Amino acid sequence: MGKSYEAIDDDIRAWVEKQKVFFVATAPRAEGGRINCSPKGLDALRILGPRQVAYGDTGGSGIETVAHLKENGRITIMVCALEGAPKIYRFYGVGRVVEPHHEDFASWAARFSSLPMLRNVIVVDVTCIRDACGFGVPRYSFVEDRDTLQKWREAKSEEEVVAYRRQKNSSSLDGLPGLDLDDGPSAGG
Repeated sequence: MGKSYEAIDDDIRAWVEKQKVFFVATAPRAEGGRINCSPKGLDALRILGPRQVAYGDTGGSGIETVAHLKENGRITIMVCALEGAPKIYRFYGVGRVVEPHHEDFASWAARFSSLPMLRNVIVVDVTCIRDACGFGVPRYSFVEDRDTLQKWREAKSEEEVVAYRRQKNSSSLDGLPGLDLDDGPSAGG
């Protein structure tokens, strides 16, 4: 049976920082709306305090997490050990999206300067922390981060990135609003 934690302590922080992959789950309010679960990597997750985490969203062909957070704020981040001893942590909370046109975006983006490109930052105020055994999760060995995103970004101009985001990131699969692309710079960098 899993254990609950009042805060992200130094042990949890150290464990999370060693992991190479995490997963983000969100859902819209509407019955029949699509639940989203996205794998993330590239050292994009940060523990900000005892009850706050954030990750740099490098973007892609969908915008489900952003759209769901704008609609209802519900989010779960799951981190599981793929190497070493089995363990899972889930961070349930209320998330918000920091987009490039927000006045505090630059300060948030500075925390994720190692990412090949940053579409937005997801900040989560954690309301519940639970662990699980992870006994059923297979063991894998980390080889390396993929360089595909970096190569894709290097091959695109700023205008091409904006056009891609307008086409792919302006609304969710269920028609919810996505990125606010008309409110300022695209942060294609």
